[in-house]
Amino acid sequence: MLRTSLYNQSQLLSRPFSVLAPLKATVKNGNKSVKAGKHAEAKVPKYEQLSEAQRAYLDRVIRVDQAGELGANYIYAGQIFVLSRKYPHLRPTLNHMRDQEIHHHNTFNALQIKNRVRPSLLTPFWKVGAIAMGMGTAMISPEAAMACTEAVETVIGGHYNAQLRVLTNQFDLEDVSSPENKKGTPQEVKSLIDTIKLFRDQELEHLDTAIKHDSRRAVPYKVITEGIKGICKIAIWSAERI
Repeated sequence: MLRTSLYNQSQLLSRPFSVLAPLKATVKNGNKSVKAGKHAEAKVPKYEQLSEAQRAYLDRVIRVDQAGELGANYIYAGQIFVLSRKYPHLRPTLNHMRDQEIHHHNTFNALQIKNRVRPSLLTPFWKVGAIAMGMGTAMISPEAAMACTEAVETVIGGHYNAQLRVLTNQFDLEDVSSPENKKGTPQEVKSLIDTIKLFRDQELEHLDTAIKHDSRRAVPYKVITEGIKGICKIAIWSAERI
């Protein structure tokens, strides 16, 4: 089957994502600067400070991807609830895809906590909307549920590919610890790139799975897929900003 070639705690304080080691913490004592505790000493940052735009972009990546994977988890939960009894042969496939979405969500959740990135304020709406989308399409037919998966994963694949282009092309930073001042991508950004690549590939496997399970025989196929794609694009835009 031909794969579509397209490829996103409420108490947390918001601060910019940084791949750099923390700067040495000091407190003023008269005319002297004194270390604030024995753990305040930090390594010299390997890379120059990220720009405000780069830090803001990394925050948005984590926020929207955490929200998106949460939504995907709830879509599959809704489909499983409706389909697993009447169509038990679909249960292993749906459970497998949902398990991967749960892992994706947990990964971005950990990154969000680690980097103290503010979660999307619309998270309750993502949960309600996603489970309604999953249950609603499953109630139409198994093919309609698979059409929903096809549409969602097509948008997510494209979204992840867009992020990878930015992360690959715009985070080549100067290494100030190198005598030659060579450029390179910070290790944590490399790790984020690898994570997104892996998750994108798994999302596209879900897309292939949906097609193999007759997503394109859904009635009405165009209405379902185009409508859901539009909803997903609006959700991505909103989760990045709100």
